[in-house]
Amino acid sequence: MTPLAQRILLAIALLAVAGAVVSSVSLYHHYGSSQTSYCDFGESLNCDLVNRSTYSTVFGIPVALIGIMGYVALLALATLYRTKHETPVMLLIASLAGLGFALYLTYVEAFVLAVWCILCLSSLSLIFAITVLSAVLVRYTLRQGSK
Repeated sequence: MTPLAQRILLAIALLAVAGAVVSSVSLYHHYGSSQTSYCDFGESLNCDLVNRSTYSTVFGIPVALIGIMGYVALLALATLYRTKHETPVMLLIASLAGLGFALYLTYVEAFVLAVWCILCLSSLSLIFAITVLSAVLVRYTLRQGSK
């Protein structure tokens, strides 16, 4: 594995850890009963409203838990399975799935709930960065393979 591929995988791993942390904080507040003040900036910016809405679960599973599992899977791909030939493509597929889900949730925030969540937007930024890095890694590995 080339040094550039290693650096990209390290960056993906670090972003995945950050995503797992953000999702863990969100899950903690999802089950919390008291209001949080760190993310309550009025009617249009309130994590509690988003985090405890009917859209915060999918088939009874908290969205934040789904996020944790997704970020842990990305972390595993970028670290434990980094030497596998198919890992760059798997990272891209997994991160695109995560990005699609995050964009759906952002749509819900914008057009259904009309409330934004800083944690959700942070997670969106992280999964977007992971997706871009995964695409760069796929392109780079395809070029290296053709040489």
